Amino acid sequence: MSKRIVAGNWKMNLTAEEAVNLFKEIEERLSFSEVDVKVFVPSIYLQSLTGLSEKITIGAQNFYPVSKGAFTGEISPIQLRSIGINTVLIGHSERRDLFGENDDFIQSKVKSALENGMDIILCCGESLETRDAGNEVKFVTGQLSSALSIVESASMKNITIAYEPIWAIGTGKTSSSQQAEDMHLAIRNWLDSKYGPTVAGSTSILYGGSCNAANAKELFACPNVDGGLIGGASLDAETFLTIISSF
Repeated sequence: MSKRIVAGNWKMNLTAEEAVNLFKEIEERLSFSEVDVKVFVPSIYLQSLTGLSEKITIGAQNFYPVSKGAFTGEISPIQLRSIGINTVLIGHSERRDLFGENDDFIQSKVKSALENGMDIILCCGESLETRDAGNEVKFVTGQLSSALSIVESASMKNITIAYEPIWAIGTGKTSSSQQAEDMHLAIRNWLDSKYGPTVAGSTSILYGGSCNAANAKELFACPNVDGGLIGGASLDAETFLTIISSF
């Protein structure tokens, strides 16, 4: 059975003081439950937040897929592990679109993370143009096929998938719970075809397209939506906690 997961992605937000205060407020008000809570924080705050909570997993938003070398400004999986970080975000639409991370590079990051014993939230999602052309399922499963082509069934226990419909972010369009469920079911079916029913049934698939306190309950009620990857709404403790309690 797949885990229920709510993961916050703080992106490039918050000062050091704001980050600590937000994290502490979430931690203090969060009750132990069956929901696995993760927070992906800016890299400069990783070490200061690690170890502050037994209820929240701290994850890295980005890394470079080699152990060491002349890669100025980058962080390696080994460096992350050395400060207690073993969870990473890979394939987010902003990394793909703004920083040119293509399918081959995403695949190399998945391979590197698994080789270093890390857990992964792997993002996928289509643009408005792809959705309007009716090619959304082919596109998303193509992203997954590339990223996971080197991944064996045994390693899938370390991977969570997050579907983020890019077309529903900043376009004036809204993804309905049915549209979310349809894509999550398509992803589940693709996992079944590649890895079989056990992996398909145990892999958590999160929704990452403008999930907030108002729509989380409806989204999380969908049979194949196992939680959310939360952006802006994770920057407010009250809102984030409301989302976590929406199951």
